[in-house]
Amino acid sequence: MHIVIMGCGRVGSTLAHILEDNGHSVAIIDRDPQAFRRLRAGFRGRRVTGMGFDRDVLEEAGIGTAGAYVAVSSGDNSNIISARVARETFGVDNVVARIYDSRRAEVYQRLGIPTVATVRWTADQILRRILPEGAEPLWRDPTGTIVLAEVTCNPGWVGTRTADLEAAIGARLAFINRMGEAVLPKEDTMVQEADILHVLAAENDMDRINKALSGAPEGDD
Repeated sequence: MHIVIMGCGRVGSTLAHILEDNGHSVAIIDRDPQAFRRLRAGFRGRRVTGMGFDRDVLEEAGIGTAGAYVAVSSGDNSNIISARVARETFGVDNVVARIYDSRRAEVYQRLGIPTVATVRWTADQILRRILPEGAEPLWRDPTGTIVLAEVTCNPGWVGTRTADLEAAIGARLAFINRMGEAVLPKEDTMVQEADILHVLAAENDMDRINKALSGAPEGDD
């Protein structure tokens, strides 16, 4: 696949190297030609100087044959504008834009532009390491409404079918970490001792879910 990246900072250059190592062709755009110094000496992709929302610049980068477009410059507006140009003008379906202001994420999602909110993600990773287990989700969607969270389960749930557990808490069990292995639950999968459960749910519902799982199932003595 040919992939166009706007922004040759630390993220852009790292992505370019990883993608090239995986056999993809890469073109990277930056308005500052000095930024290309971050690329390794053996980088075989195209280096294009200019703005990522300039049509001539995008065409020079091979946007017409691109299977994906990634905007990771230091400017939110530039990233979103260029991602929209790539999608709406050149028909690239697979686009991603980095943003720093996570409050804009919902607006961008409505425009059909998947976003990565760098500051929010970094803050989440720090919080997960300094707060008690389960206090901060593993992942949240850019709008902040849906989360993937690790939850603590009362021993009373051991032996319960995951389908029954889901019905009891009113949420989806995304996967189970069982002895270091990820398990996708089926209808007849049973909760086992030492299982670590990961729930996908609305963020405003997590308090209720944690409370339900912290106690034994209803009907247990």
